[in-house]
Amino acid sequence: MSGQLDSQLPTRCLNQLPTTGRLRSSKLGLGSWELRVVVCLVSLAVSGCDSRRDPEPQSPALQPVSLPDLSQMDKAVQQQIGDQYRSLQSLIESRSAPAPELARAYGAVGTLLMAADDLDAAEPYYLHAQALEPGEMRWPYYLGHVYMNRAAPAKSIAAFEQALRLRPDDVATLVWLGNVYLDQGQPESAETQFTRALSAQPGVVAALFGQGRAALARRDYARAVEYFEQVLSSDPRASMTHYPLALAYRGLGDTARAEAHLRQQGTVEVGPPDPLMAELRGLLEGAVAEENRGVRALDSGDFKTAAEHFRKGVALAPDNPAIRHKLGTALSLMGDMQGAVEQFEETVRRSPGFAQSYYSLGVLLAVSGRPQEAIDRFATAVKYEPNYVEARLRLAELLRQSGRADAALTQYAQALTIDPRAAEAQFGYAMALIQLERYDEARRRLTEGMARYPERREFADALARLK
Repeated sequence: MSGQLDSQLPTRCLNQLPTTGRLRSSKLGLGSWELRVVVCLVSLAVSGCDSRRDPEPQSPALQPVSLPDLSQMDKAVQQQIGDQYRSLQSLIESRSAPAPELARAYGAVGTLLMAADDLDAAEPYYLHAQALEPGEMRWPYYLGHVYMNRAAPAKSIAAFEQALRLRPDDVATLVWLGNVYLDQGQPESAETQFTRALSAQPGVVAALFGQGRAALARRDYARAVEYFEQVLSSDPRASMTHYPLALAYRGLGDTARAEAHLRQQGTVEVGPPDPLMAELRGLLEGAVAEENRGVRALDSGDFKTAAEHFRKGVALAPDNPAIRHKLGTALSLMGDMQGAVEQFEETVRRSPGFAQSYYSLGVLLAVSGRPQEAIDRFATAVKYEPNYVEARLRLAELLRQSGRADAALTQYAQALTIDPRAAEAQFGYAMALIQLERYDEARRRLTEGMARYPERREFADALARLK
């Protein structure tokens, strides 16, 4: 800082300057004493205090910032984060940037790091941004997400509550805070947040889902069913809702509906309208960023948009097998089977050991009525990835259907060794035993299956037919 600026500092801030020795700069050019002065000035400006007030307890010293190892990130992302970091350094070294501008520069680096899933590295940047611009809601909001994803619920709750003090009716913050309370076993506190969210934006699906979870936690099964059914009525793609809805129906004693919803459970989540997180997800450049956008579109059922993002990713990284395979998957879901096959075959040509593409080719061949070719692809998939349970189950199923029950038994047994919870493997093993006329063993397997998987009716039905 210049001598002119130093002479204008309030006494309370001047007291934070070292009285002896040489002032040392931090890695970014902003020494710890300068940071204390900046924080002090910001807090004075916000509170309306002046230098005549009695000293107050000081905030803990801010953690110095630095860049993590970026070498494992996409080259485009490395460049993007590096450029933003250098821009921040320039502002710090200028020693003249207004506090809000400097806060946004810190926050920009933190947001890129968070978008790249490096939460530990993002946190100190957000803390600096929040200290410099305490009236900006996005800094505690992003910190709430950092702590939520790092399994630090107390910090997450405090950060989201701070964000709500700055923007009381923000629906996304209310929903996320409610979710954290639920995960902490506090359904009553969670319900308060979801109610506020629904008051601010009636019908928001994520808040209805949260209310259903809270009711389920309180064992109010009838109310939980009401909320979960509203969710599925508003957004049938929200397949994750089927599992808690099944639990609610089971709590009411309605096993038929419980089993029906268990069979429909999926992985598509229910999130709130969230402009700040949408902005964050749209920041990164490069193949991996396009892949992530494609996955989000795929999960939401927008297969066309997913394919567009995967194509961009493939153009940026043509030898990345995971992105090309996802493009094939999106095309198959759009009904473009020929395009899907072309992408899967190109994937195995470029990456011969990528088991997922052999599996996907096997699925398409089986659907097309070419079982032997499908068997060959599934066998290749498990050759390259021996613990690939789904591929082993598909292989075993086709072997059994083609009359090769002995070979099918081997695959079912290996699948159960890998995953003892695989109900399909247990049931398929019993069916192969019946095909081989080994009825006593089949009965034992089916009886074991009934005990191990009480929600799966096929074991009881097959045992009844066998008797």
